[in-house]
Amino acid sequence: MERMTDNTVVLRNVSKVYRQNAIAVHALTEIDLDVPRKDFMCLSGPSGSGKSTLLNLIGGLDRPTTGEITVDGQRVDQLPKGELARLRLHKIGFVFQAYNLIPVLTAIENVEFVMQLQGVATAERREKALQILMEVGLEGLESRRPGELSGGQQQRVAVARAIVSEPSLVLADEPTANLDSKTAENLMQLLVHMNTEHNVTFIFSTHDKRVMDFSRRLIKLRDGRIVEDERRQ
Repeated sequence: MERMTDNTVVLRNVSKVYRQNAIAVHALTEIDLDVPRKDFMCLSGPSGSGKSTLLNLIGGLDRPTTGEITVDGQRVDQLPKGELARLRLHKIGFVFQAYNLIPVLTAIENVEFVMQLQGVATAERREKALQILMEVGLEGLESRRPGELSGGQQQRVAVARAIVSEPSLVLADEPTANLDSKTAENLMQLLVHMNTEHNVTFIFSTHDKRVMDFSRRLIKLRDGRIVEDERRQ
């Protein structure tokens, strides 16, 4: 059952423990976090602080050892695999550091791919894909494959794919890691636009101060715990 709240994401007492050669590694410990709808939030901290683990748990790519995780009113930590896959397909967009575009598909085909899985009709998904590619500044490049695009252009295709189906939440893991300063700034301005115009909640994981500067909320992690929660606007 879905429970409608003013939060896109809610975590209660979430911990994640991995086992390495019979040794318990505490990646996250007793995380409590509320992420309001339309938030534009950044997770920061040194390597090993738990940023990527937290994103993976919120996105349903991994399960917590203990605790509750709710995304858009649904307990993702309790969902069976099939229902979890449907939640990710319809409610969550992902932007990966390595882009994760399909190399044999064109830019527009990559953007259409999620909608194709959702069963959106061909004409409708083509129209939506063209519109979103125009919004991200790739008009005229729709027929190029990833290998024919720059890193910044590929990341824009990845962003377009993540938001074209209007998910409730977009999770972005180090989205500017492979981009130069100007391209990174343009990308972050684009994501701010998508946040305000499309009402999408964004959660970033980053070491990049450029991303932190754009964020309205900064969560600092250290040794798997939240040590600071700064609301900037």
